[in-house]
Amino acid sequence: MRQFFTIASNAFMELVRQPVFLLLMTCSALFSVFLGLSLFIVYSTWAAFRGSHYFFGNYISPFYSPEIFGDSPHNWFGPKPTWWPAWLIFSPALLVLWAPGGFRLTCYYYRGAYYKSFWADPPACTVGEPRKTYLGERSFPLIMQNVHRYFLYLALVFILILTYDVWKSLWFVDPTTGKNVFGIGVGTVVLAINVVLLSGYTFGCHSLRHLAGGFLDQFSKSPTCYRAYACVTCFNRRHMLWAWLSLFWVGFTDLYVRLCSIGVWTDWRIV
Repeated sequence: MRQFFTIASNAFMELVRQPVFLLLMTCSALFSVFLGLSLFIVYSTWAAFRGSHYFFGNYISPFYSPEIFGDSPHNWFGPKPTWWPAWLIFSPALLVLWAPGGFRLTCYYYRGAYYKSFWADPPACTVGEPRKTYLGERSFPLIMQNVHRYFLYLALVFILILTYDVWKSLWFVDPTTGKNVFGIGVGTVVLAINVVLLSGYTFGCHSLRHLAGGFLDQFSKSPTCYRAYACVTCFNRRHMLWAWLSLFWVGFTDLYVRLCSIGVWTDWRIV
């Protein structure tokens, strides 16, 4: 029996080393990334242009927060402004979604992911390409990816705003007294998990890691920077996992609020 498992193990390892097997594994991984990103892009674009059913009571979709102008009680500066051109589509999400979208678009992990999965450039690591020169991201338009650090600053602000949204989701209107009372609903938990996952993704950012201490030549000269660098590195080790979990959950959070607003789902109170 032991000899059988030894032969089977050797045969499997030989199969794994075959170019065809490696090609199939690479193609399946690239297709999974392509499918996942495509589904999110299609859904988030549709949700952003809808401009309705983006809030439910004290909940607001992260796609629409902060709601600068809008029809919900969560708006900051009132309803749609009168000066807005009649021919131009209005949606509160279009005023803010460019910031977190730009942060993900220029993210170091996502750049490698969609370079490979959408236009196979390169199709995989250590794979040659049919070109004589390699410009990388030093020429237009890819040089624009260097704005990632500035999108990071905006993403940190959005974390604070979404955290405030979680705080607001803890207060429900008492139908008998009309006053706000403390409570926890399923939507509160959904919004809270969204902030946790987005924070894990944002605080593991490569640019933040550099700002925290990666620029130093000697950590011994700045213990505070070293501790900050180590903290960011802890998140950065699972940056890909944080990226996918937060991507899925932010889409699910919008879906949850939307279906509760439509009346398809019921938001059950826990407390």
